[in-house]
Amino acid sequence: MRVRELVDEVPVVGPDDPVLDAVRTMWRRRVPGLVVVDGQGHLMSVLSVTEVLRSVVPSYVGEDALLARVIDEGHADDFLAECAGRKVRDCLPRGHRGHRGPAAVSPDATVLEAAASMTSTGCPLAAVVADDGRVLGAVSWYALLDRLLTNDQRRTAP
Repeated sequence: MRVRELVDEVPVVGPDDPVLDAVRTMWRRRVPGLVVVDGQGHLMSVLSVTEVLRSVVPSYVGEDALLARVIDEGHADDFLAECAGRKVRDCLPRGHRGHRGPAAVSPDATVLEAAASMTSTGCPLAAVVADDGRVLGAVSWYALLDRLLTNDQRRTAP
């Protein structure tokens, strides 16, 4: 099976869009992330909820989750409130800054290639990009698991 058979339309955002608008879109559409495109509609990155949280949770808490227990709720809310003035670009994964590229595959990629892209980047979805750089949509971990479980049911059915 090729990715083109699993691709879904996923909302796109620009790097200068407010991050809270992006988070609201993820929540409303029940998607684990959004595709970030430049002014020409070409892939820049993939923004996941995890990346948004990573951008507001202090790094020392991310490195030792037990430290989160010593922060009272009021201060925790202050960390989350920091999202209010941020742009999407402020929350892009470190890979967007040159360490690794976004999770992306061609429509002709195999399901395994999509899974490998997601696992290597830690992203819950991979953008599906045409040869000319246009974003066609995305394939999510949900679509891959659905495919896996459908195949398993066929193999185990009497």
